[in-house]
Amino acid sequence: MGAGAIIEPLVVIGLLFGGTWINRAVGSPLSRYSRRRSSDLHRAASSDSLESGYSTPSTKDGLLSSRSCSPSQTIEDGWHKRQVGILGLTFEVSSPNTIVFQDRLLSRLLRKFPFLVECWYWALVYWTYQLGRAFTAVTLKDDTVGVARRHALKLIEMEQAMGIFWETLIQRYFLRHPLVMTWINRIYSFIHIPGTIAFLVWLYYYTTVRNRIDESQPGKPKGAVSGSPAGPLLYQARRRTLAVCNLLAFVVFTLWPCMPPRLLSDTTAEGEEADLARSYGFVDTVHGANGAGSVWTENRFCNQYAAMPSLHFGYSLMIGLTLITIPLPPQHRGVILRTRLTRGLRVRLPSWRRLVCVLLGFLYPFTILVVIVATANHFILDAVAGALVCALGWCFNGVLLNLLPLEDYFLWLVRIHKPEPSLDVPEEVGSISEGIPAYAGICA
Repeated sequence: MGAGAIIEPLVVIGLLFGGTWINRAVGSPLSRYSRRRSSDLHRAASSDSLESGYSTPSTKDGLLSSRSCSPSQTIEDGWHKRQVGILGLTFEVSSPNTIVFQDRLLSRLLRKFPFLVECWYWALVYWTYQLGRAFTAVTLKDDTVGVARRHALKLIEMEQAMGIFWETLIQRYFLRHPLVMTWINRIYSFIHIPGTIAFLVWLYYYTTVRNRIDESQPGKPKGAVSGSPAGPLLYQARRRTLAVCNLLAFVVFTLWPCMPPRLLSDTTAEGEEADLARSYGFVDTVHGANGAGSVWTENRFCNQYAAMPSLHFGYSLMIGLTLITIPLPPQHRGVILRTRLTRGLRVRLPSWRRLVCVLLGFLYPFTILVVIVATANHFILDAVAGALVCALGWCFNGVLLNLLPLEDYFLWLVRIHKPEPSLDVPEEVGSISEGIPAYAGICA
């Protein structure tokens, strides 16, 4: 890997610190804590949840009710109540109210640089997942390799039965184009993690920073909003989606290890299954002599038998769907045509911003799908499983809100108050003009 072992982590660190600076609070501190105003904003958010591009968890779904995202109710003794629930049952629990620490140094730092909280969330989710993979990698049993190979061969058998065993054809096609294959290898190794972080930085900026009422920013005067009307809740739901994807993926590859296609060509393996695996002719293009190995894919703690499901595709699909469905401000939603032919019907033409969102939202996951198959790192069914993991995380990410009381206790122990992004609408402004609802993003 050489210099890449240093440069690649520095790129990630640069993205996180760059995102922290871009998403900082400019001028006045972040939102003041107005319980009455926050409650009004939350009610507006709940009534418009479908338009916002996220699903508010409900007890019907076995998750949290929409009230679980409401501001905590402060109690006189310094505790507050949170609603948690699962499987249709809702409970009210008390947890420490950390607002008493809001004037401490670290709390003021987080208020000035709220994206540091997101860096913490990302690091916690990522390293928990990676440590889990490392544990499974160093505790592999002797027969795990054989089990993983048999599972891979079973996937090939299933794909052949469904008529979608196209991996060898796809890889052979790109192997005939070395220059394209080189870039495919680089995309696989270097885009997954930096690309996801860059997306989170942008989504936070667009849903949260651009909607801060009390800040004047380039192209946005104080008292105005210019980001997605979905507000901070959309960002937080997507961040939780990634966490759920990691959790489900860890469970699957721990219980059902699967060898990636590239390892089926292992020349040292013996037996009939190994001979059958080699007969497909898969080539490890990423880790070969002319490949593009990455610090993320080449280390002794990397579990080589975690191909199912593909988080490369699961992450990219989540990003793509978010781009396609993200609500745009009214002034960016396109133009409405009224003609005699329509007889009074209004026909809306999409704006160029919406077209760009749809195009990028389709191209990114499609490109990643081609990349993971062409490099023989995943089967097509791995991508299908990655899409299923993404869908489950997308729909049921609200279950993680049950961890909010635990977070309150942790923050109380370290004496830190976490800023809660919200729109503190001045009295003279009232509801936001141009039909953009005000959203209070107060869920973790």
